[in-house]
Amino acid sequence: MTQAIRIHKTGGPEVLQWEHVEVGKPGAGQVRIRHTAVGLNYIDAYQRSGLYPLPLPSGIGLEAAGVVEEVGEGVNHVKVGDRVAYAGGPAGAYAQKRVMPAAPLVRLPDEISDIQAAAMLLQGLTAQYLVRRTYKPKSGETVLLHAAAGGVGLILSQWLKSLGVTVIGTVGSEEKAELAGNMAAPTPSNTPRKTSSSAYAKLRPVRAYRSSTIPLARTLGKARLIAFSHLG
Repeated sequence: MTQAIRIHKTGGPEVLQWEHVEVGKPGAGQVRIRHTAVGLNYIDAYQRSGLYPLPLPSGIGLEAAGVVEEVGEGVNHVKVGDRVAYAGGPAGAYAQKRVMPAAPLVRLPDEISDIQAAAMLLQGLTAQYLVRRTYKPKSGETVLLHAAAGGVGLILSQWLKSLGVTVIGTVGSEEKAELAGNMAAPTPSNTPRKTSSSAYAKLRPVRAYRSSTIPLARTLGKARLIAFSHLG
């Protein structure tokens, strides 16, 4: 027997129940994992409230890290004892142990802690598809990054800067401006500054910062500006 948080009806936090559950042996394509860190995300609250319906009763939570305890038939990319993490798949991460599909699991390198992996894997995957699949920014280009102080935004800011890209980030408060500026623009010349763009009039207070002094690239005599907007 192990323990997990489950819901039998939708509602507020009071519907979360800490219960004893049976965790069986993994079937073909599955693993049993012992969680060491569990990630929290807004989708968990949406599923708990019923905004994103789940078949009830159900576990909850989609992101975690842990150690593989047993593998089922056909699982070759992870083995017993591996430190792994995942983001997505069937709900049920709020648990000490669980049996789940092996496909979403990624092995963790020594330099990434379980807590870091559980907290940032989904955000990192989001950042990866934005800069590697949606559009591949090049050195000298400029990116307008919304929600620059969020989980995705902080990763994107640093990733883009490492590529030689100028980042103009929008945030919603002085504190977030300082956080985003420190992450992507540590030099005094890149301190946050107010934006006068009327496009963000309804989002006041709005701040903007530049994370690099690399000049805006020009293509055929026209400046190029790429905008990344995400939920982060």
